[in-house]
Amino acid sequence: MQLSIEPLIYIAIFGSMLLVIGGIYLLVFGESIKLNNRVNRRLALMEKGATRDEVMAQLRKEMSQHDSAKQIPLYSLIAEKAQKANLAFTPGMLIGVMVLLVFMSFAMMTLFTSAALPIRGLLSIVFGVGAVYVWVNGKAKKRLALMEEQLPDAVELIVRSLRVGHPLNSAIGIVAKEIADPLGSEMGFIADEAAYGRDIPEALRALAERVELQDLRFLAVAVAIQQKSGGNLAEILEGLAKVVRARFKLFRKVKAITAEARWSGVFLSAFPILALVGINVGKPDYYEGVKDTPYFIPAAAVVCVFLLVNIVFMRMMVNIKV
Repeated sequence: MQLSIEPLIYIAIFGSMLLVIGGIYLLVFGESIKLNNRVNRRLALMEKGATRDEVMAQLRKEMSQHDSAKQIPLYSLIAEKAQKANLAFTPGMLIGVMVLLVFMSFAMMTLFTSAALPIRGLLSIVFGVGAVYVWVNGKAKKRLALMEEQLPDAVELIVRSLRVGHPLNSAIGIVAKEIADPLGSEMGFIADEAAYGRDIPEALRALAERVELQDLRFLAVAVAIQQKSGGNLAEILEGLAKVVRARFKLFRKVKAITAEARWSGVFLSAFPILALVGINVGKPDYYEGVKDTPYFIPAAAVVCVFLLVNIVFMRMMVNIKV
């Protein structure tokens, strides 16, 4: 039996591209890119001597730089994810990393595989862009999950500050000093905007829409309603903190209960692809008898479509919203 390791080489190349991105990010930005730094980015900039205006300008630039680059071809695929991840990479850097990965993928496929030139060119583009998308998407999910986990503590800290007599903008400023990133810098930016006259509910709503977190929308709505109709804001936010924390606990509980179903979905989605790779590795001539027939390419296309439909439906079945 003749063995072909080319499918495994393709998988290894893609995995190496993910490692290269992480390595470049650590090499360029080092320890400054940690999400859970005790001294958040806003305070770190102020400690270096930057004024409030300079810090606001820098943070605003970082928050909007990926959103303003959505018109760039291919980059539009990852612009929204990069904005939510608040990456230190600029759009130009990410595009440069994409180009670098495309050339590296092409060189590795040229050295280690016997694929035709058009296939190498197409796969190198897929690997370069796909690896950046997977990496950025992972960073965005990690940042939003951490922000969602920090929110109940932040709201409870606002409640305690309000009860000892601080106004809302001062309470948010206290949160900005006590909470780590990513939420610390975001709250600090809102506190700075409020100091220059921006409406706090409007700033909270803008943050909620930018990161698309439902709990932050609840916070913005609660503050807006209290400002219009009055009432004890501390009690309102205390109730909101309890709801958010209970919702978070319920989500964790549902995630634990449905773990088996989710892993079953992952296995059933990955099994056909793993079987295809295994066939190509174990018996490369498996399709020799039919690959020259006129029906082979259309049949292969139909199979690919069914595989994609299977992955989508499996994800829909196991993706339980709380």
